Amino acid sequence: MKKVSLFFLVLTLAFSIIGCSGADKTDSKKSEGGKKDAGGELQVAYNAQPPTLDPLMSTAVATRDITRNVFESLVTFNEKFEVEPMLAEKYEVSEDGKAITFELRKGIKFHNGKEMTAEDVVASMNRWKGATALGKSYFAKATFKASGENAVVLEMPERLTTALAMLADPGQAAVITPKEVVEGATEKGLAEFIGTGPYKFVEWKTDQYVHLEKFKDYQSLTTESSGLAGKKEAFLEDIYFQFVTDASTRLAGIQTGEYDVANAIPFDNAEQLEANEDVKNHVNHNGFNGVVFNKKARFFKDVKARQAVNAALDEEEILMAAFANENFYELEHGLMIKDQVDWYSEAGKDQYNQKDTEKAKQLLKEAGYKDQEIVILASRDYEDHYNAAVVVQQQLQKLGMKVKLDVYDWPTLLQKRGDANAYDIFVTGFPTEPIPAKYDFLNSASEWPGWTNDPKMDELLDKINKAASQEEAKEYFARLQEEFYNYLPLIKFGNKTTITTTRSNIEGMGFLQGIILWNVKKK
Repeated sequence: MKKVSLFFLVLTLAFSIIGCSGADKTDSKKSEGGKKDAGGELQVAYNAQPPTLDPLMSTAVATRDITRNVFESLVTFNEKFEVEPMLAEKYEVSEDGKAITFELRKGIKFHNGKEMTAEDVVASMNRWKGATALGKSYFAKATFKASGENAVVLEMPERLTTALAMLADPGQAAVITPKEVVEGATEKGLAEFIGTGPYKFVEWKTDQYVHLEKFKDYQSLTTESSGLAGKKEAFLEDIYFQFVTDASTRLAGIQTGEYDVANAIPFDNAEQLEANEDVKNHVNHNGFNGVVFNKKARFFKDVKARQAVNAALDEEEILMAAFANENFYELEHGLMIKDQVDWYSEAGKDQYNQKDTEKAKQLLKEAGYKDQEIVILASRDYEDHYNAAVVVQQQLQKLGMKVKLDVYDWPTLLQKRGDANAYDIFVTGFPTEPIPAKYDFLNSASEWPGWTNDPKMDELLDKINKAASQEEAKEYFARLQEEFYNYLPLIKFGNKTTITTTRSNIEGMGFLQGIILWNVKKK
């Protein structure tokens, strides 16, 4: 197993992954004689159930990882987080930076057989800008208009240097669906999951699985596959995302061949799996975890209370509990990783991993702590989240705080964290983002749980997005990161990895903020 530092030399890599399929599942496609078609079905043991399959309605990674096979956007990211066209044939930015014209690929079909038009794109983009944090924050006054039958123009009131990166982002992705599907959406989301991707939605059995099926009319790009960009081939007939929240069940299933792919494998089982020739581990950089403060109500509405926790925490103890081995984490304060040389900053480093108990106690006193019960939300669907939460609880108890750990399945936690009266802290993870604006916890307008409200960070984000050069944007980001450590919307533990294990007859799986299953074959 390589040291995690080696994984940070390249932000994301396309990994060739090897593995084999095992036991038949309910509704599996079978050939004559009752045997599964060779390479026809992929069983994925996934650790959490999505709260929705509408990408616009949730930031949950389970939603993102499943629906990226179904939906596509105008532009997307390659493995270096560079923007490339997807459903757009090409794009052109105006000289003043206020308009972007997207020429659409011709003959692209939706899963219902309808051909994609500029009207579908306009309807989809208007829904995206009104439903997502990025859309509402940065595109509220922008317009998407059809230009003839095969082009769409984005017009903005002022330059937005990061606009294409926002439109390419895989979290709450700006997916394109038929106009009539957009019009049928309610405040709860899409009623139909119809996209243009290599796999189409078939069925979602709550608490069991999501079934995707090969889209035989999919029209792939011919450019080199890289990250989420380029060529996509659906070699499999069916993909089943089996929801297996128990880590020991995922571990046993990948070893017996019940599952072909198992994500979020416990770090303390890595060595055991390395000794098994029938499986292969894949370690990928996977952003960072942290504790998010409820800043709307209760005790941590006071910034001194948040600063007290930041002064107290021993990040290495938390990371070791979460990841079991120093090979799988990195003590690091920065919101952007070191390979992101256009952004990385040392600002705020002196406020990271302080482990200063006396300072923490003094700040608690100044915040007026009076033995209030502090509620931490956590989920065992992500063992690294849960293990970190246990140590945070213990460290805060050593300060003399009364701390309760409320443990839920992941969909319930996502619901609970939206109630400002229900908790004080929740533990979650974040992918490494390509631009600062993608971190919802920096933006007061995002309405993301935790409810950041800091005009200084808002002003700096605005300056970053309107900067005339990357050098200017980087200077503003350094100031923003310094303010992040003053205001403390959350506390970052450090950089992390994730382990995905496959059977030995699986090849072609990629990774960018999550597993990529197009181009996967069963040997």
